[in-house]
Amino acid sequence: MNSTLYLKFILVYIILGFLSLFTAATLASGLTYSGLKSSEADRLYAQATAMANDYLPGYFSDLLTGSEVKMQLNGISAYADAAVWLVDREGNVLVSSRPDSYPSAPARIRDFDPAASGSATYQEGNYHGYFEENVLTVSAPVVQGFSTRGYLIIHKEVADLADFRNTLMRSVYATVIIIYLLSFIVLLAFQFLVYRPLRRITEAATQYASGNLEYEIPVTTQDEMGYLSASLNYMSAQLRDMEDYQKKFVANVSHDFRSPLTSIKGYVEAMADGTIPPEMQQKYLNIILFETERLTDLTQDLLTLNEFDTKDILLDKEVFDIHEVIKNTAATFEGICTKRKISIELILAARHLNVYADRKKIQQVLYNLIDNAIKFSDSDSSITVETTDRGDKVYISVKDYGIGIPRDSLNKIWERFYKTDASRGKDKKGTGLGLSIVKEAIQAHGENINVISTEGVGTEFIFSLSKKSS
Repeated sequence: MNSTLYLKFILVYIILGFLSLFTAATLASGLTYSGLKSSEADRLYAQATAMANDYLPGYFSDLLTGSEVKMQLNGISAYADAAVWLVDREGNVLVSSRPDSYPSAPARIRDFDPAASGSATYQEGNYHGYFEENVLTVSAPVVQGFSTRGYLIIHKEVADLADFRNTLMRSVYATVIIIYLLSFIVLLAFQFLVYRPLRRITEAATQYASGNLEYEIPVTTQDEMGYLSASLNYMSAQLRDMEDYQKKFVANVSHDFRSPLTSIKGYVEAMADGTIPPEMQQKYLNIILFETERLTDLTQDLLTLNEFDTKDILLDKEVFDIHEVIKNTAATFEGICTKRKISIELILAARHLNVYADRKKIQQVLYNLIDNAIKFSDSDSSITVETTDRGDKVYISVKDYGIGIPRDSLNKIWERFYKTDASRGKDKKGTGLGLSIVKEAIQAHGENINVISTEGVGTEFIFSLSKKSS
């Protein structure tokens, strides 16, 4: 199995690291440099403005000498590491100061325009070609007697800012690289918390697809991956059970069809070849008829169960008198009850009691339950069918006083084809599907059915029905 997902994640991780460094080298570098220039220009402009407003007007009113101004400009130059020029309105340089790395000031600035910077606080360039490298230039007017007498101009090389920017960016690069390396923990977390569990799940899906339903995913966490693994394990267990059920179902159906078919075939061949004389044929024809009825019942039960298995069965619900259905169903057993001397006692809650259900399905439920009770009842015994009206529900009970159901079989009686010891039944005609049909029909109505049984005492089935449409 190719580890394409893991390789994709590693590729994304590498691309993320490259983009992080590229972004830091371009966007962050440019923003930092722009911010440094603006900050430095504001600082220089504040110094120039303070000097121009508070000190230099004294020079133009002859209160300060040129040497005194020179001393002040030297201080600014040394502090700001910049060239400082004091010029008059025509651009003649009156006093200047500079670090050794800066060129000397000209006697007069050619094409001098104090408004060249417009609304900006600074200019950037070589300032009329007087500097070999680009400089930041700020200027502040010197006002004396309500008139502008000159300008204080400060030039600072942008290379100094670039050096400072590079120093800052080295720290940024180091931080980005460290964060990138630490983020490798995310890759490891993905490896152990996502990729490996997902790989096991993928392997399980492959195994299931190839028919190996015994494969089980180890569940070590309680997160979404653990839940998914547990769900797949449950699904595989259900599929195994379904596979076992299908095998058992086919085996049971084959057995239940083969037995009567074998009998029918044997008796027909015996009559055809004369083994059974004509005077005996009526007896064996009755046996063939009996086996045919068994096959018909089995086929009908299988069709009924298949109808419930579709899960989209449409119930033909209507309001009807459950007591009428009970009486009519009980009457159909008059012949066999008379033969075996079994009485059916009806204890009804009222003269009429309406329920909201599928009449035919409920009639089949009652038929199967009463038929089951008769099969496992002794002769000269009774069966009780009782109704109870309680709230918005009607409870119907079918109770016999026969052999009962073994405790270890109570949870299995709803399984298809399940039969308790066949020798215990009074009638061998059963298909083992009657109670399965009963449960499916009641559950299709959204109701419940329960069983209470004690060996040697009897069995009681109780199910509920709704009295009105919900």
